[in-house]
Amino acid sequence: MQVSVAHHPPNTAVVVLRGSLDIDTAPALKANLNRLVERPSPRVVVDVAGLDFCDSMGVGVLVTAHARASERDGWVRLAAPSGFLRRLFDTLGLTDYLALYPDVEAALKE
Repeated sequence: MQVSVAHHPPNTAVVVLRGSLDIDTAPALKANLNRLVERPSPRVVVDVAGLDFCDSMGVGVLVTAHARASERDGWVRLAAPSGFLRRLFDTLGLTDYLALYPDVEAALKE
């Protein structure tokens, strides 16, 4: 999996993921997200348009990052999820917890 991070004011980061988010790659994403959500009022948009797979480890990293950001009066939002990811988060009952947006621009606006 490839991870790139772009910073946007105010205190917002966009993390772009490409490839597979699974047990082998989740630790790298966790390390990146941990750094971002440790800031005061962190705002993180995770662009998942380039993900072709996500397992439970990947879901756990995203949910944990959102929980940690929320504790600091911030958030983590997912942008451009595929039909597979949308169904996965819906099936797990996470769509009310972790916000899904059609694209990065929409996630940054609200």
